[in-house]
Amino acid sequence: MSDPSDPAPIRLAIVDDDPMVRAALRMMLGGDSGITVVGEAASGEEALALVPESGAELVLMDIRMPVRDGLSATEVLLSRDRSLKIIVLTTFDADDMVLRALRMGAAGFMLKDTPPARLVEAIKTVAAGQPMLSPSVTAQLIAAVAGPDSGADERQDARARLARLTDREREVAQAVGRGLSNGEISAELFMGVPTVKTHVGRLFLKLGVENRVQVAILVHDAAE
Repeated sequence: MSDPSDPAPIRLAIVDDDPMVRAALRMMLGGDSGITVVGEAASGEEALALVPESGAELVLMDIRMPVRDGLSATEVLLSRDRSLKIIVLTTFDADDMVLRALRMGAAGFMLKDTPPARLVEAIKTVAAGQPMLSPSVTAQLIAAVAGPDSGADERQDARARLARLTDREREVAQAVGRGLSNGEISAELFMGVPTVKTHVGRLFLKLGVENRVQVAILVHDAAE
């Protein structure tokens, strides 16, 4: 019998055109009491109907699919519901489509060969509204693909948005851009973790972004 104080399971949808991948993910994740797989889709087009109908709060989204790819589906789904959280699944850790999905507001990305325990951890972390990408992964992704993708317009826009910040907020933004956690920022900038969280929340509002990865991309674009 479940404890009524336990949080409700995370309602998860799986979107991938490979039925074997969907089956493997369902088996891996379905055994965790904190996750309920509420539906599956074989294309981005199917996902547009499945996600709202299933009441999914988090989506594992394959980035490359026929009919409608994961990038297009991510854009449409997030335009409809900004509270929805999407984790992009990919085979390549330096995929330009991944960066574009992150710019749109995807919560992060995972490689398809991620160990089951790490994938479960990532889903629960993202569902809780916390940053998913480790500092090393964030740095690798942005260093690998942000530079070539950002031009003069992106650089000018990023600098204008960062100019809205106070000096302290800019320090926090730079730390987020380096992939530091709240605890690491707290230690480096000599402020309490609650204060760091407050600053990060203000960054989201002032910069018009949805997550820490987007902050990091802005910081990188501005520095180009």
